[in-house]
Amino acid sequence: MRWQGQELGVSDAAALPGLEQLNGLVRSVTTPEFAGVTFHEVLCKSALNRVPSASAMPFDWTVNPYRGCSHACVYCVSPDTLVLCADGRQRRIDELTIGQEIIGTEQSGDYRRYVRTEVRAKWTTRKRAYRVTLADGTELVASGDHRFLTERGWKHVIGAMSGSDQRPYLTTSNRLMGFGLGGRATLGPRLGGEFRRGYLSGMIRGDGMLFHRSYTSPSRTRELHLFRLALADTEALDRTRRLLADEGVPTRTRPFAPASATRRAMTAIHSARRADVATIETIVAVPPLRTSAWHAGFLAGIFDAEGSCSRGILRISNKDPELLQLIQDALDAHRFPHVLEPLRSNGVRSVRLSGGLPIRQRFFRLTEPAITRKLDIVGTAVKTVADLKIVSIEDLGHDIDMVDITTGTGDFVANGVISHNCFARGTHEYLELDAGRDFDTQVVVKVNVADVLQKELRRGSWQHDPVMLGTNTDPYQRAEGRYKLMPGIVSALTESGTPFSILTKGTLLRRDLPMLKDAGAAVHVTLAMSIAVFDDELQHLIEPGTPNATARLETVRAATEAGFRVTVFLMPIIPHLTDSIAAIDHALSRIKAAGAVRVVYGALHLRPGAKEWFLQWLAERHPELVSSYRGLYPGVTTTAPKAYRAWLAKRVRPLLRVHGLDGSAEDESPRGTPVAGLADRAEARSAPPIITTSRGRAAATSLRAAAARVAPGEEASARLF
Repeated sequence: MRWQGQELGVSDAAALPGLEQLNGLVRSVTTPEFAGVTFHEVLCKSALNRVPSASAMPFDWTVNPYRGCSHACVYCVSPDTLVLCADGRQRRIDELTIGQEIIGTEQSGDYRRYVRTEVRAKWTTRKRAYRVTLADGTELVASGDHRFLTERGWKHVIGAMSGSDQRPYLTTSNRLMGFGLGGRATLGPRLGGEFRRGYLSGMIRGDGMLFHRSYTSPSRTRELHLFRLALADTEALDRTRRLLADEGVPTRTRPFAPASATRRAMTAIHSARRADVATIETIVAVPPLRTSAWHAGFLAGIFDAEGSCSRGILRISNKDPELLQLIQDALDAHRFPHVLEPLRSNGVRSVRLSGGLPIRQRFFRLTEPAITRKLDIVGTAVKTVADLKIVSIEDLGHDIDMVDITTGTGDFVANGVISHNCFARGTHEYLELDAGRDFDTQVVVKVNVADVLQKELRRGSWQHDPVMLGTNTDPYQRAEGRYKLMPGIVSALTESGTPFSILTKGTLLRRDLPMLKDAGAAVHVTLAMSIAVFDDELQHLIEPGTPNATARLETVRAATEAGFRVTVFLMPIIPHLTDSIAAIDHALSRIKAAGAVRVVYGALHLRPGAKEWFLQWLAERHPELVSSYRGLYPGVTTTAPKAYRAWLAKRVRPLLRVHGLDGSAEDESPRGTPVAGLADRAEARSAPPIITTSRGRAAATSLRAAAARVAPGEEASARLF
């Protein structure tokens, strides 16, 4: 980290326009986590901002802890990168969901250890790709800015020894920390075909019972045929039942043994049909030609039945010499090093897997056992091995789609090595940007905003009017992951009895849901999520680096489950691209499914700066639409014509009713609409308030001017939409 100390009152030529002699400036900070972004930490004199009386906003007060937005997507990896989850399984990073538990690391005493954490945000972007290859065959495809943990600390994929690109970077003399994959990022075979039969053979031969007996009485001879499998771990029992059903063998489930002081309760599946028992015997028989998939399934089944993994040692134990030989044959087939331990006094022998954590993880990835408690590595020390030495770093020469996540620990396990992640990033928000690059790369952080706000709220003149957050810049943008200003702001508002509302695109909101829920017991709290595009391909083109609709809807769902009645801003609706009945219906159905109760919708605004960018993008991607857009947004016009907005309302309103959602257009909320009703909180909750974004103020003014300028011919052409 490079600290660029600033003296108070001294002119700074590199500062933002207007901040050259900002006496409240504490320091300017650049750090590798936010490449290309400078944070100007300032001491603000006021936190509450009064909205001008002429504004169209339906509220009077705002709090903005940040000025400018830190939107750059820096750390990211290939979508097929495998991430170690808390249940011990590896999943592709593009399949992870917000809130999902995964494995990260934390320093504990002298060692960094594996711990449980969760996915707090997920992002997609497009970056130049670099391939890092390790000696064990592990391959990692990531951006050049991505960082991995080495034996000498965190290092970027690429960098330089001097100049503007100077930073720690990987070389072929480094070794990465973790356990690797021992090859390319592939998962074991799924539960079908040969793997299924191998699993059933290992499980039933290891822990099941197949029973045949004849009972003779004076009147008749009765034959009994029975299959039974009794386990304490229902995961393996459920899997076995499903796989037998796939083979055409139904089973029944019943309690087998109650729990005691020394053992867990056991449940059994069973069948007494002669034909079914005969089928099971055929399934578990060892085939003369055992395939790789059968061996993998057999190892999974026998490990679930007879295996253990404790204190870093994986063993599979049994008395049957034939079964012990089958275990060794299967391990040999997949080149797992192992040792047959000496015979114990009780006649049991164990096959022990050797090679440490890298081999155990490869075993789990290949076999995918059902019992997840045996896969746990929480508390294990993070180490490196010689096979994780970097052998090459290759520029692939092209950009690819990439994915990044934000976690509670700031890292995750990617393809078996420790990978840094970004702090929770804000979104690209190109439609909210001022012209110029400074808005993206120069962020003013009001580091004392919570303390100042607390003092302002204690004044006798404060009337406890509703306060809005997120109408200018996103309070849960990327910088919030570092500075954590929102918890202090929420506490100050709550303790003073001030109702407040939050509008965000950031999934980092989930971090503060417990605090917001507690706040909601004291004051009225309203949450809103902005989601513009529900088509992932279009969203990637228009808002690269932002959380997609699925990630934001997961945050809506989490807020709903926490007890909030969430509003979704379906804005902007983009003419010709997202304004079809099918697109709007799809968006509203997903919003309803996520639990939101209200929708605020609005047509595209094209402010100066954003307008030029968007029209350039449109000319490249949809040149056939350029002439239509120049008709909709002529000259300096920033808002869509009144006729288009009326046409859009006729499309949206019936669909809102179909999906049982309350809703309105963004310009339908008059000044004075309450954000929270303190006198009747139940009534307020039944009708969530409207929250308007920062473009509403400009829209209200330009709308009147635009309406006066629109010629009859232009209005008539707009009705064709």
